[in-house]
Amino acid sequence: MKIFNQHKQILDMIRCFRKEWRLYSDSERTTVCSIDSMLVALQLSVAEVNKKNHGDFNASLSEVVLSWNYFLLDKLAILHKNMEAPENYVDIKIAYDNFLRCCNMLDLIDIYKKWRAVSLENESISSEQLLEFIAGKVDLANENNSVLSPSSIPSNSLSQDNEELLLKVKKMLYAYLSLLANSKNDLAFAYILNIPDRGLGREAFTDLKHAARKRQMSIFQMATSFIRTIELGGKGYAPSSDDPLRTHVKGLSQFIHFMDKLEEIIGEIPDPRLAGGRILSTIKMHLIKGRNSKDPFCQAAEEVVKDLDLRIKNIKNFQHEAMAANSTGISPARPKVHSINHGTAYCGRDTVKSLLALLDEAAASPPPNSKAQLLFGEEFGFPSTILLFRQVLNRDKNKVAYFLKEDYLNFFVLVAAFCLIRYGWIPSAFRRKAGSGLVSILIGNCCGILATRLYFRGRQ
Repeated sequence: MKIFNQHKQILDMIRCFRKEWRLYSDSERTTVCSIDSMLVALQLSVAEVNKKNHGDFNASLSEVVLSWNYFLLDKLAILHKNMEAPENYVDIKIAYDNFLRCCNMLDLIDIYKKWRAVSLENESISSEQLLEFIAGKVDLANENNSVLSPSSIPSNSLSQDNEELLLKVKKMLYAYLSLLANSKNDLAFAYILNIPDRGLGREAFTDLKHAARKRQMSIFQMATSFIRTIELGGKGYAPSSDDPLRTHVKGLSQFIHFMDKLEEIIGEIPDPRLAGGRILSTIKMHLIKGRNSKDPFCQAAEEVVKDLDLRIKNIKNFQHEAMAANSTGISPARPKVHSINHGTAYCGRDTVKSLLALLDEAAASPPPNSKAQLLFGEEFGFPSTILLFRQVLNRDKNKVAYFLKEDYLNFFVLVAAFCLIRYGWIPSAFRRKAGSGLVSILIGNCCGILATRLYFRGRQ
């Protein structure tokens, strides 16, 4: 009986997606949603539906796990007979699909469905086998020796604490690379917004998310747009003085300028091997700045960067070998000399494709050991993803309450002024001088406007 390597099949499936991305997606930079990200996206979707139906943006672990178990079977079309769907499941699934679409991501099951439709191979991974992999029922111990295996960990880390630290550092690096390749990835942005510390906490994320939702942009694109507007200068471009993002200019500038530096490396260094190594080294130096070289975090960062740098080189070697095997002996067409910015665009695209290949391998990682830690744990003092997204809605409530209080105060002041003038509660000489009739009309109109504002604010 032929041994079926599920892990290799999943990697081949993702490589097929990347090679024929036009059949799967509208963008070459669409990233593959890993099992970790699928869980977090589903958690946010459950919380969003709970907010809509019960007024509280929250999702318990039991709710997420129950929805997760049904969700996998439903998407793979292998539901058991008479299996009851969780409450509001249809709304949860719609919210999940919308979230991934806004983040320009496809999950493993979406890719699997389209891959099965276009694959010409006689043998392919079955729905049950993919379910076993996503649910964590597959033993990948034999895969850890593979250079391309995303779950491998440098061999000189022995203790469990060191292994956990290595995985956390790797997650940071993957988040930076993912945001670099896909600027719409809100999950990656949320994870690295304040790593390292830039003074951008929950309030900054709340203000960014609120502004991004208002302008229908991703959070990172909103932050970039705001900083670019500030840098342009001039009254015509400057944001309004009461823009809440103004309080986060320093931290956002540091973040955007660092991402600009990574983009410059992509455009300036032609060789993807060198560019990938430089990008990883730049991120590492950014993360360990101000730390002692003997700090376990610094040592973990050094090990992870070496590991990922080697993988990028192996990815390029693998791609060149595949091209050589499929070569027809005819030289590929080179970009036209007169093409606008052809050098930067061509070299940059090659590097981005290498980074996407590295991220694709990471997306084939097995599921997390602890769902509770993934969904609700705080890392390096930064809150969990659901807590960040929850702050947006609570912040909006606080703003409405503040404006309601302000409008009520103005309303009562105007009513008092109207009564003083209209009913003679002030000296008659002053009324004649001020023109009480005209003043009464103006104050009455203001009271009407404020009453209308109070009515509509109360409905929010």
